[in-house]
Amino acid sequence: MIRRLLPDEMDKLIEIWLASTIQAHPFISESYWHESESIVRNVYIPQSATWVYLHQDKQQDEMVGFISVLDSRFIGALFVSEPFIGQGIGQALMAHVKTLYPSLSLEVYQKNHRAVHFYHRQDFRIEESAWQNETHHPTWIMSWQAEKTL
Repeated sequence: MIRRLLPDEMDKLIEIWLASTIQAHPFISESYWHESESIVRNVYIPQSATWVYLHQDKQQDEMVGFISVLDSRFIGALFVSEPFIGQGIGQALMAHVKTLYPSLSLEVYQKNHRAVHFYHRQDFRIEESAWQNETHHPTWIMSWQAEKTL
């Protein structure tokens, strides 16, 4: 089930974000992500529209992934808990936001090959390259546009 993030779920969301982002970016020091936690928690997520994916296990819903969209156009985060990767959760979250917005963009580290391939499969295309001064790693700016209907 996909629904909007509730205010009391921030701790679980940050737990998923931190574990997933460390796992997805082994080329960046873990300390960078720990230092970034406050800005993610207090700035980026509150400024975003965020949806969570709930997995029902033993009569209880557990948050196992989330997607955040800034300014109705930029995917600032898409993360899925490690045990649930490859089960269609990221794809379901992406499909959900595609029904809400006519175009989306995102920035992904070039070395995060799994994510780059995932976004290509979701019909995102590389528009340009960029450089992250904080991490000293190159990124891709990718975008998606809904098909025009006549």
